[in-house]
Amino acid sequence: MLNYKHLHYFWVVAKEGSIARASEKLHLTPQTISGQLTLLENHLGVSLLEKSGRNLVLTETGRLVSSYADEIFSLGGELEEFVHQLPARLPQTLRIGVVDVVPKSITHRILEPALKMPEPVRMICRESSLDNLLAELAVHRLDIVLADRPIPSNVSARGFSHKLGQCAVSFFADKKLIKNLDGDFPQCLDRAPLLLPSSDNQLRSGLDRWLDKLRIHPRVVAEFDDSALMKAFGQEGAGIFIAPSAIEEEVEAQFRVTCIGRTDEVQEIFYAISVERRVTHPVVTAIMETARESLFSESVKDN
Repeated sequence: MLNYKHLHYFWVVAKEGSIARASEKLHLTPQTISGQLTLLENHLGVSLLEKSGRNLVLTETGRLVSSYADEIFSLGGELEEFVHQLPARLPQTLRIGVVDVVPKSITHRILEPALKMPEPVRMICRESSLDNLLAELAVHRLDIVLADRPIPSNVSARGFSHKLGQCAVSFFADKKLIKNLDGDFPQCLDRAPLLLPSSDNQLRSGLDRWLDKLRIHPRVVAEFDDSALMKAFGQEGAGIFIAPSAIEEEVEAQFRVTCIGRTDEVQEIFYAISVERRVTHPVVTAIMETARESLFSESVKDN
């Protein structure tokens, strides 16, 4: 492999025109530089310099090597200048996977503390299915996965599910739809148009059981994988929709709808999944602690 220190000595000699002047610039003895040049020529198997009177001149190969050295050490100078101009504290990268059924508002509230850390943080968020994100987590392409369920028992990927919290579910409708509802909540849901999460959503089974228990039979208008799309349809009056009670005020303000009721018998539960039993990433730790203390009122323990 090429010794770049030897190449640098040659480059300086080529620029200065003599070993004596190069030795003054490099603060080395002429004998040291001469010996290093000999080692470089032996390694390359060619002569780079030849005597012309009392001076040294570049051979044809020496001129070619010198031109390459110009580019190499010019780039080295640019690199050094670039590094010196970097800010003292580079942003810490946080790679997050978000399961596609987790409400966007909840995701935002959970991750918001990352952008308020004393040290700068650069977030990279990926949204996909739980299976896909667990596969990326297993090969350390992600630092954490936000999910609506713990790691399924039938998944072989190694990981640990940390419960962030749980909250009740609230029901929302626009003003025109509310005027046509019959009775108080939850009986007013009977035969009313309802927008629901898809059957793949962890929350859906709990909602179905709760409605069956109360013998309430709403008219299911549509099912959604994307909770944001469900809210958009609800905002336009297509039907009553649900959202976590933890973001009730935010949903009312953003979508200009009204909460018509809530139930504690149906709970949305959220998890942070990591490859570590004990999370050590400082930003992830801050996110989890803030979610447990502020977003979800209930004290939780890791599963």
